This record gives sequence, structure tokens and C-alpha cells, in this order.
Amino acid sequence: MQGTPTNIDDIQLNFSADNLFLLNFILAFLMYGIALNLTWDDFRRLFEYPRKAIAGVLSQWVVMPLMTYVLILVLRPAPGIALGMFLLGACPGGNMSNYLSSIARGNVALSVTLTAASTVLCVVMTPLNFAFYGNLYEPTRQLMADISIEPWDMFGSVVTILGVPLALGMLTVQFLPRFTAIILRPVRWLSLVIFICFIVFAFLANYSIFLQVIGVIFLLVLLHNGLGMLAGWGMGAAFRLDFEDKKCLSIETGIHNAALGLILIFTFFEGLGGMAVVAGWWGIWDLVSGFAVAGWWWYRHEQQNKKAIG
Repeated sequence: MQGTPTNIDDIQLNFSADNLFLLNFILAFLMYGIALNLTWDDFRRLFEYPRKAIAGVLSQWVVMPLMTYVLILVLRPAPGIALGMFLLGACPGGNMSNYLSSIARGNVALSVTLTAASTVLCVVMTPLNFAFYGNLYEPTRQLMADISIEPWDMFGSVVTILGVPLALGMLTVQFLPRFTAIILRPVRWLSLVIFICFIVFAFLANYSIFLQVIGVIFLLVLLHNGLGMLAGWGMGAAFRLDFEDKKCLSIETGIHNAALGLILIFTFFEGLGGMAVVAGWWGIWDLVSGFAVAGWWWYRHEQQNKKAIG
């Protein structure tokens, strides 16, 4: 990938300060909706099923960032694109992972538990992994030095965007159970619809820009996302988990929170072109690959059921 155009970092997405504020709100609302579905039992399951929990945590926070680094060493994309890949690889699982695990007939309880763990761990692990691998790779180390990014600043942003809504949601569940029962389904579906609509409209607003760079980023995101899913499946196999657990780990590892990545990019990197187009396309491709893989597993599950009945 040495032929990647270096001027890709000069590209500016059509993404204003108002868009950034709106995306912050949408992501916080999504996290609040996810938290309404969490209980302390979800965290306790980490200790009740340690083998599954360890496999999931290692897959997301050790294997995925390391695999990202190896992929960048092999493909050698432009520094801005590489930095975007490091950030996406360091982001927690995507907001739709529980829903996709349900479609795929995976272990939804494990998916919810890993989402809970991932949301808490990302406060530390996202800035840590990003700073470590971003500085380990020479081209991005120079770029980070030029921008002068402080991991502690990123830590504070992740706490505000993800940690606060998570805490508020779990407090709502704890102290307002009747209110939670009323708003749970509407909030979850409304937040999901709003998020998908935002992604679609943002893509349409930047359609011409994506057409310019699609030849560069399509294969990178396809490989990055696909290898993430394979890594999750491989970790499940290495830990001898069952089929439903492996499907869950594959989705949790491959689907990443591109919305968080975009917020951090526009907050700390002034929308650096290479980073922004990778995160923007990842958010779109996540929906495509996630529903495709989950739909395939759903189809296989239904076919097996028909054979069993027949």
C-alpha cells in the first residue's frame, strides 16, 4: 500500500461543530440505552464464567490492537490512515453488537456481559492502546508528536462520552425500575434508529469525498474488520468455547465503535483526513458486514432447525 496518496490528510469531511455536538449526544444517548439493559449480574457473570470473559477481553483489548499493528506493518498505509486504524482498533465494541449477536443466534448474555466490561475497560484501554501502538509505529509516532496529543485528555473525553451515560443508565435501573421498564424498549430502538440515520446522512453529505478515496480505504477497512471477526472466532476456538460463544466473540471483536472514533478524531486531531475517512467508512462498513455475517448465521441456524424438524 505504499502507493497510498499522502495528501489524503488534506481532505476535510463535511462535519461541522454542530455535527460533532450532535454525534456526542447520539453516542451518549446510545450508551444510556445500552446501560438500561445492564445489571450488576452482567458484571458478576465475568467471574462466574471466567474462561469466556477472559477470551472476550483478550480478543478485544490485546489481539485486535496487535493484529491492527501487524496489518499496518504489512500494508504500510499513509500515516493518517494508519493512525485512524490504530484508533479504531483501540475503540470498544460497536453499539449494535448485542443486537447482531441476537440475530446471529449467538450467546446474547455473553455479548451483554462483554459490552459491560468493554465499556468500563475502554476508559483506560482505548487511550492506552492508541498511545502505545501509535508511538510504536514510526510514521504515526511523528504525526502524533506534531499534533501533541495527551492520552490523559483522551481519557477524560472517553469518560465523559461513555462512562457518564453508562453510570446514569445503571443508576436509573437501580433506583427507578418502573421507569426503566417503561422507557427501555423505546429508548433502545429510538437511539438505534437515530444512530443509523446519522450515519446514513453523514455518508450522503460526504458521498463525493468517499468516492475519491474508496479505492484506498475499502480494502483496508474490509481486511481490518474481517480479520477482527476472524480473530474473535480464533480466540473462541483457542479457549474451546461453543459455537454460540464463538459467534459472539467474532462480532464483539470485529464490530467497533466508529462513532467514538470520529468524536475523538474531530476533538483531538481536527478531523485529520486519513483518520476521518477510515473512521467514517468503518461506521458504514460495520453495518454492512455486521448484518451480513449475522444474517448468514441466522440463515444457517434456521436451515438446521428445518432439517431437525424434517
